[in-house]
Amino acid sequence: MPAMAIDLDTLIQPNDTLAAAPATAAARHVRQPLLWQLGQMLSAYLPILLMALLAIFTWWLVQNTPRGDAPATEGAPRHEPDYLMQGVLLQRFAPDGRLRVQVEGTQLRHYPDVDTLEIDTVTIRAWSPNGERTVARARRALANGDASEVQLLGRAQVVREAASPTDQTIEFDGEFLHAFLATERVRSHLPVRMRQGSSELNMGTLDYDHLAKTARLGPPVRARFDAPRR
Repeated sequence: MPAMAIDLDTLIQPNDTLAAAPATAAARHVRQPLLWQLGQMLSAYLPILLMALLAIFTWWLVQNTPRGDAPATEGAPRHEPDYLMQGVLLQRFAPDGRLRVQVEGTQLRHYPDVDTLEIDTVTIRAWSPNGERTVARARRALANGDASEVQLLGRAQVVREAASPTDQTIEFDGEFLHAFLATERVRSHLPVRMRQGSSELNMGTLDYDHLAKTARLGPPVRARFDAPRR
């Protein structure tokens, strides 16, 4: 077999194309612009930055939001009327159409904090289911919404009119009378004068129940009874 001559320099010479590729890539990586590198960093860390900003904004919002559990500064409702009426005439009727209560006064004031009516120079007429009438008067009165309970102040008077010719009118006078017109009761913690026919009683306190026909008189009690005529 004839001998072959091999050029070792040719065999061991590196491939110019393959060897130059890594060097070229490395050179290209090193030569990337700085702005491009910053953009790559921002794109990688942008979600983290947004979450951090959101957390900071939430903390600021919580710190600067007014407290909902703070006590109200308005205070208790004032005792002032929410409406006034001049030359008052109020009437309340029963379901069957009959007149039950009529209130007259020079001025009426409604107080929403206690839900009461205050009436000046008042006259109240109330009729029982069987038609018997009670008349109450005073310089001033405090009443509930339907005027079934009335506190009379100043020259107070309650007159229970006679229901029949054989009955007698009962009259109460004092500086304070608490009249329950629906249940026909009269109370007072102050002196009261009670008159029935020609008889008269003066007492320190009073609790009168017309339906039960009872009266509790507090001391001092003074009475004057006229003997019936023969």
